[in-house]
Amino acid sequence: MVIHARTLHTTSHGRRPSFHQLTDEIKDVVAESQVTEGICLVSTHHTTCSVMIQEASFDLTYNGLEFLQQDLWDVCEKIIPTTRVEGQYKHPGPELTEFSRLHGEDKHETLNTDAHLRSAFLGRSETLPISAGELDLGQFAHIYFIDFDQTRSRNRQISVRILGE
Repeated sequence: MVIHARTLHTTSHGRRPSFHQLTDEIKDVVAESQVTEGICLVSTHHTTCSVMIQEASFDLTYNGLEFLQQDLWDVCEKIIPTTRVEGQYKHPGPELTEFSRLHGEDKHETLNTDAHLRSAFLGRSETLPISAGELDLGQFAHIYFIDFDQTRSRNRQISVRILGE
């Protein structure tokens, strides 16, 4: 059994949800692992982020999002509106706000409840099969990392683990 790991790094925009296409980078990790049959786990420990498998729609909005990404953001906005004011959601309460202050975040940066909820719905990981040394993505699938936190730009990490023979 081979276990191969790599951490990918990206930076979010901070002004809107950030979508990052990782397909080619993850294919490179699979190739360097030399695993021919197994699984690839792509995950993040950030609780305001998601990993998603989806079609690339290629066409872009004026702010640089693919149309399908914009559609997802629009749907999320209807279901879980972006946090605009304190008290819009119960989270964050006074204890979390103080905890966050002690760890370097100001009160504004804790007003990201929408990002936590969106991540909870979409999930923070995807597991993909590896067959004949290649990711089994199908014809249209791509791997995306999404940072839903809009309070500021942040450095983010994505964990890639390959297990197999």
